Amino acid sequence: MAEIRNYTMNFGPQHPAAHGVLRVIMEMDGEVIERCDPHIGLLHRGTEKLAESKPFNQSIGYMDRLDYVSMMCNEHAYVMAIEKMLGITPPIRAQYIRVMFDEITRILNHCMWLGAHGLDIGAMTIFLYCFREREDLMDCYEAVSGARMHATYYRPGGVYRDLPEQMPQYDKTERFTDEETKQRNQERSGSLLDFIDAFTQRFPGYVDEYETLLSDNRIWKQRTVDIGIVTPERAKALGFTGPMLRGSGIEWDLRRKQPYEVYDQLDFDIPVGTNGDSYDRYLVRVEEMRQSNRIIKQCVSWLRSNPGSVMIDDHKLAPPSREHMKGDMESLIHHFKLFTEGYCVPAGETYAAIEHPKGEFGIYLISDGANKPYRIKIRAPGYAHLAALNEMSKGHMLADMVAIIGTQDIVFGEIDR
Repeated sequence: MAEIRNYTMNFGPQHPAAHGVLRVIMEMDGEVIERCDPHIGLLHRGTEKLAESKPFNQSIGYMDRLDYVSMMCNEHAYVMAIEKMLGITPPIRAQYIRVMFDEITRILNHCMWLGAHGLDIGAMTIFLYCFREREDLMDCYEAVSGARMHATYYRPGGVYRDLPEQMPQYDKTERFTDEETKQRNQERSGSLLDFIDAFTQRFPGYVDEYETLLSDNRIWKQRTVDIGIVTPERAKALGFTGPMLRGSGIEWDLRRKQPYEVYDQLDFDIPVGTNGDSYDRYLVRVEEMRQSNRIIKQCVSWLRSNPGSVMIDDHKLAPPSREHMKGDMESLIHHFKLFTEGYCVPAGETYAAIEHPKGEFGIYLISDGANKPYRIKIRAPGYAHLAALNEMSKGHMLADMVAIIGTQDIVFGEIDR
């Protein structure tokens, strides 16, 4: 028998399972993980510090870049914190739009997670399927904000603008005939709401396709069943939130337990796992996509029948329309002051949290009465999950490390903030 000795190895810094730069120092006994120590900070961009030197409304764009797979959800928590401090409530139509885009973002996040996690542990096709749906939803982002990813669409007091009445169309190219181009543009002939409605009709069928590929696939189950088990007690003690906590069997969801915006008026279920392993967390996220689809449908139907304002009518906090700004001196001054100096937020502190696709994403904000935050602390869900990496991977094989990092759904922008 060859003698096997323990050795230490680097897993990373750049490797397939993490969205970002993670270096894990692992102590191995042959191919079994004895201990692992995640080293973070290789992507640090100082978001919290940068926010202290900018007016409140200029840091919204930084939030998009924290977790670049769940853009609008990050904005939501930050904007809610500012609104709490200012004591303002956005119009009801803006609240429905926010909830709809939160759930669109949840589907975007879970599609990215499922595609990348599948790729990490050997399922190639699922990646291509998931990105097909992401492309449609990215078009929704682009339609409302002009940007495919970093939207900066939520603003204190509402949203940047109302939903557009028309969707961008595909141009005719050499690759497609006139008939094919017309077919591709069929769902884009109406408004954004029509496009989203058509998406919600076909999306459950797509989720069925994902499950057909994976849920009973024996190789998928060999790679995920009983891998990275976390008991309900440990999940709570480790500060897990979101699908990581619900996968361990604890029914905790801020949309139900501490409702914000209009979630208390919507009908949806909270999926919960039983074993706390990687397979359960996969099933929880897949079911979450179905529930998000239900919520989006309800929002579309409400928004269709309830027109109205999407921004508060206070030009100290919200810019006047372009039309007024061009023709009225007072509006021009409001516009200029708002985008250079911003607004002062009353002194005090607050914490605003939302049910982000990855867990509880919170913003702890301290104001000293100036036009920029005195201090911002971001509560990123992935940070607590990564801290449990050692406990989750001990005793597993080297190949399981990729599956465990994948099941945590980690994006390093929010961890190395």
